[in-house]
Amino acid sequence: MRLFVAVRPPAEVVDALRALPRPPHRGLRWASPAQWHVTLRFLGELDDPAAAAAAVAAVPRRTRVGRPVAQVGPETAWFPGRRVLQLPVAGLDALAAAVAEATASFVPEGGPPFTGHLTVARGRGLGPGPAEAAGASLTATFEVGEVHLLASRPGPGGPVHDLVARVPLVPPDGA
Repeated sequence: MRLFVAVRPPAEVVDALRALPRPPHRGLRWASPAQWHVTLRFLGELDDPAAAAAAVAAVPRRTRVGRPVAQVGPETAWFPGRRVLQLPVAGLDALAAAVAEATASFVPEGGPPFTGHLTVARGRGLGPGPAEAAGASLTATFEVGEVHLLASRPGPGGPVHDLVARVPLVPPDGA
């Protein structure tokens, strides 16, 4: 299974993402609400999802990240040199570091650094995505109450993400 650990935005943020303009452009595939997430750590192909789920389940016990607040925005932008239109997401660095520590045995050293973002669209074909697709404003915040271990599989409209495990986060005061 191709696994990753992520945070999914709540309904009010999904509604705001749905309201973003989607200018038509050949070769641009817009992500669907079911695909919207912030990847904390990509684990790759694993034969034993139960071991990965156990590692992710240890995050709240091994760390004191509590329930971080994700800050989305302020506007869509293309990743430099890439074909991914994204909204930046700040405030999840400590959580991503905790997940990276808990899952270190599943990922080769030197994996890509965490860059908090929600993928809005992907450009297909050669070259960067169209400049006119970027620049849509969206600012939102949400408290992260859980992380998800997700399996990714190909689908006709882009990847499909199946829930493997859900891990509630503990608030800093333990309540």
